[in-house]
Amino acid sequence: MSNILAGLFEHHSDYKKLEADLENSGFTSSDYIVYLNDSLHHSQYLVSVAVQDNHQANIAKDIFTKHTVHKTYLFENMSIEQADYAHLKGYIDARNKAEIHNCPEVRIKASSTGMDSEVKF
Repeated sequence: MSNILAGLFEHHSDYKKLEADLENSGFTSSDYIVYLNDSLHHSQYLVSVAVQDNHQANIAKDIFTKHTVHKTYLFENMSIEQADYAHLKGYIDARNKAEIHNCPEVRIKASSTGMDSEVKF
């Protein structure tokens, strides 16, 4: 069974050029799916590609990077037939909720001397 590499792209990225680059690098049109949302003109879109091994995954990642992918996800033991939008979106949402995000550095200012006998109440 193959793996699915999914990438989330910004609306300004040209998905037709992405499709052409995938096909020029050896993927067929049945190896990938572009999920577009026509209701919102400025929404992100998702692309999933079936990859058989690490070499194909690296090729697809390079193409995704060239087209300024926002984030990538690798789903193991999933075929392209199982990669419908609702299924992938559920997995992506679960992964994002489980991910620990970096928090900004917190500085704690502590007194070096503390209270002394000159403090009056």
